[in-house]
Amino acid sequence: MAVKIRLARHGAKKNPYYRVVVADARARRDGRFIEQVGRYNPCTDPTFLELDLDKVDSWVKNGAQATERVARLIERARKATDNG
Repeated sequence: MAVKIRLARHGAKKNPYYRVVVADARARRDGRFIEQVGRYNPCTDPTFLELDLDKVDSWVKNGAQATERVARLIERARKATDNG
């Protein structure tokens, strides 16, 4: 089973927020997921990002692949925890 760490879109029209989820690659974008590992809201100022890096690391260790966008969010979260 191919597992991906990706964004699931929620919210209203033109006002999205996203959940960072671990899901089967064959599942729909907003469909069934295995576990929620974070939240991301690009519409707030400053942008809200909350990730459970321990869960992300354990899923990556078990073979899950992050999408490009989620990989950038993970890097940003790591920098924020290192600085702060």
